[in-house]
Order: sequence, then structure tokens, then C-alpha cells
Amino acid sequence: MSGTPSKYYKLAIGEGLEALLAKDYNHSFPFHFHPTYNITLVYLGSFNTQLHNQLLIAPTGSILITNPQEIHANPFEKDNKVSFFTFYVSQDFMEYCNGGQSVVFNNKVINDDDLFSALHQLATTINHPQLGSTYEDELKKALHTLALNYGDNHNEPQDLQFKSLFDDFMAEESITKFSLDVAASRFGIDKYKFIRLFKSQTGLTPNNYFILKRIEKSKTMLAEGKDLLSIAIDLGFYDTAHYCNHFKKFTGISPIAYSTNI
Repeated sequence: MSGTPSKYYKLAIGEGLEALLAKDYNHSFPFHFHPTYNITLVYLGSFNTQLHNQLLIAPTGSILITNPQEIHANPFEKDNKVSFFTFYVSQDFMEYCNGGQSVVFNNKVINDDDLFSALHQLATTINHPQLGSTYEDELKKALHTLALNYGDNHNEPQDLQFKSLFDDFMAEESITKFSLDVAASRFGIDKYKFIRLFKSQTGLTPNNYFILKRIEKSKTMLAEGKDLLSIAIDLGFYDTAHYCNHFKKFTGISPIAYSTNI
């Protein structure tokens, strides 16, 4: 990353709204997913998102959306510096904004000047000391418009569907003690076939999947005030450097930057 450091926000509104402001950013993200809707305002440059079978290019002035659990990567060229603001909106809050209905966004690059302006206004006032019910009402209004105009009913997940033969396994498997050999033997196949099957079902290799799960778990531990060394040890990282490198690789910010804004 170059330019102005990223700024992370975590608020006690919108059921735990999180946000990230980045300027002159050119750090590529590997394939990963989020438990939230990512709603990105592209201020400068082109924001690229690689899905399983599609490359999305969101130009300056557009809104880019990824759905919860949607596997994606963000490849950036070194000479393509991007400035953007991302809202991380929980599934429950989006459903609340949409009148109690689940929603999925199949149209992921949106060009709507009025909606961009409304979300931009919310982005620029996110750290205002008088944040409260008025801000949340305006956020709800903008997200309702987004869902109404560009969302689809989310009755039966299709591309986002995580229901698979691995569901029970992933629910039971320890995120800190995953063993490829043990997992493969559990299914009666060799480890190479297990990797292929796992990736076909989740979009990620087992290693990256469980690293992401550990990173998400570490966010809770950071919020509880645990120190970096304890988190690294408890979650099975080699040391704090190993943990911090992976955290930044998948989130774009350091654990310290994250925790100072909780």
C-alpha cells in the first residue's frame, strides 16, 4: 500500500456497521469472503473484483457490491492506485433495511449518481461525534433504495450456496487444528482429491478457508482486548508476525489499526 494509510471504522449502529477508507491503494487481495455485504464507493481509479468466472471492473463514481460469503479476489496493478470507501453491512441489518426480506445483488457494478451521492454523504460523516439515530435512519434509507432498485429476492441461494457435503465437516472442524491428511482420510480420499473437491464446493483451498475463519475469530478476540501474542498462540499462528501478516493480507489493515477503532 502507498499513499495515505487506510482508516478503519467500527460503529455501535447498524448492528455493528464497519467501514474502510483507503486512498491510493494498490494492494491485491487473494480469494476470500466476508460475512457481510461489501458496498464500495469508488472515488478514484478502477476497482477490480475477480469472481469465479467473471472479472468486474468498477470505474470511478460507481458502486461495487459483493454479497455475504461470495468468494472473490481484488487484483490491483501496481500502477493502478484506487481510492475507495467500503461499508461492511451485516446480513441482518440489510434484511431489516429491505423490509424483512433477504436480498442478493446479482448486478454488482452500479452507476447511480443519486445513490452514490447519498452513500458518499454517509461516508464523509461516519466519524461525526453526533452519530446516532439520524445517521442510522439515513443509512437505512440508502440501503433500502439500493436493495429495492438493484437487489433480487434471496429465497434459495445459488452461486452463494454453501450447502454441500462439507457443511457438517466445516461446522465441526476446529479452525486451529485443521489437518489436511486427517480430513482427507475422513472422506476416504487422498489429500489432492480432497483439495479439489473442497475448492469446488467453497471456492477456496482448505488452507485459505481456515485462515480466513481464524482471522474472523481474531477480530472478536481483539474486541475483547486480548493481546496479539495470545491471539496468535490461541489461533495456531506461528507468532505475532505470522498472524499480523495474514490479517493484513486478507483485510488490508493491521490488527492494531483494527483494534484502535473498535
